[in-house]
Amino acid sequence: MKKSLLAFAALASITGVASAQSSVTIYGVVDMGLKVENAGSGTFLGLDSGNQSGSRVGFKGTEDLGGGLKANFVLEAGFNADTGANATAGVLFNRMSYVSLAGGFGEVKLGRINTVVYSNAAVFDPFGDTLAGDSARIFNYGGSRTDNTVNYSYAAQNGINGQVAYSFGEVAGDNNANRTVAGAIGYAAGPASVVLTHQNTKNVTGSDASKTTLLGGNYNFGLLQPFVAYAINKGVGTLDTRDALLGLNINLGPNDVIMSSIMHKYDKFADHRDATQVALGYSHSLSKRTNLYTSVARLSNNYNINYKTTRNGAADNLFNLGIRHKF
Repeated sequence: MKKSLLAFAALASITGVASAQSSVTIYGVVDMGLKVENAGSGTFLGLDSGNQSGSRVGFKGTEDLGGGLKANFVLEAGFNADTGANATAGVLFNRMSYVSLAGGFGEVKLGRINTVVYSNAAVFDPFGDTLAGDSARIFNYGGSRTDNTVNYSYAAQNGINGQVAYSFGEVAGDNNANRTVAGAIGYAAGPASVVLTHQNTKNVTGSDASKTTLLGGNYNFGLLQPFVAYAINKGVGTLDTRDALLGLNINLGPNDVIMSSIMHKYDKFADHRDATQVALGYSHSLSKRTNLYTSVARLSNNYNINYKTTRNGAADNLFNLGIRHKF
């Protein structure tokens, strides 16, 4: 009996050590709010999911392999909280789906991963790529995520950080078709953050590419936090545009922030194809997990273009008011 008890205690001890070295976490966001928008063909009024953060359920885990090496994974499924449907029909883990190996050398991820521009949005966008002021309404992100991607990232103790990514086009007989090559280098320490990104995406035939280079950053003075960004877009067909952003956050306290920005897109290839957006937002935290938000934006188009509108020359007027809960 005594031997059995000792064996059981030893087994429990070993199991405890193993479980302490690995973990799996379930997390998510439910974001729901009122949306009022007129994009040139009447006013839409309704509930909308994901105004500030895409509603999602995620699973993430890590295992300590010893010697400073860790294996990680993330599986993240987006959904529309107003209907319960998948955010992307037919795709379960539509947000992120990857496995990685991390250590003193950095981290290597394999799978569906955020693009380098999208992953750095909070550095140059006062709205952090959310709400009515979302910089992606004018800036060219090249999408939010890319499939079939190998991504390497590294962050040094002195604040220097960077990443490189290669997304396979997976077109038989042509390794260039549909593939994306991207990279970023940045600095984040103290009140200052800055990032330079570049992304090159080949078209479906591999004969041309869409290229975006973006430089942006912010400096947190405490109460005031200015943002700036500038991007050059060239490539497929007649693409030759410039994007610019000036923004300002007013940090009223740990729970309250006023966000504002003005963005402009300039088309160098053709006349009267420019667009400008002005936006204002406010967020109030009720707790570490829950906040209330509101924002408003007006995106104006020249008469030969229709960013976010149903017809050329129209303006998009967007307002939202909602609540976001993280778990």
